[in-house]
Amino acid sequence: MAEGILRGWRVLVVEDEFMLAEDLCQELAEAGAVVIGPAQSLERAMELLAVPDGLDAAVLDVNLQGKQVFPVADALLERQVPFVFTTGYDASVFPARFVSMRCCAKPLDMPRLMETLRSAITISPRQ
Repeated sequence: MAEGILRGWRVLVVEDEFMLAEDLCQELAEAGAVVIGPAQSLERAMELLAVPDGLDAAVLDVNLQGKQVFPVADALLERQVPFVFTTGYDASVFPARFVSMRCCAKPLDMPRLMETLRSAITISPRQ
């Protein structure tokens, strides 16, 4: 992972698998990101959307303890915050509005995920 490619970006992590969440947070921190979370439930993710300094990006596990993360994704889209989905499921689980969104398959290839997230941030309308 290239150190600093996400320097200063506030990235929300929504992941219910503890070890994966820890690995993801560590990778993001090494890339220079300010990690928000991890949120291991839909309810906690919705709470973290209200962080005072806002969010610059997010990594969203599609399935959180049996609940789909799409309400969080809708809120991020509304705020024009770029995000990347992670999932072990195929594209059939995505509502039509999310079919074209960036997604990384599990098991995660961390360098690929970091590059996908960096790319999403780079083309974000917030830039």
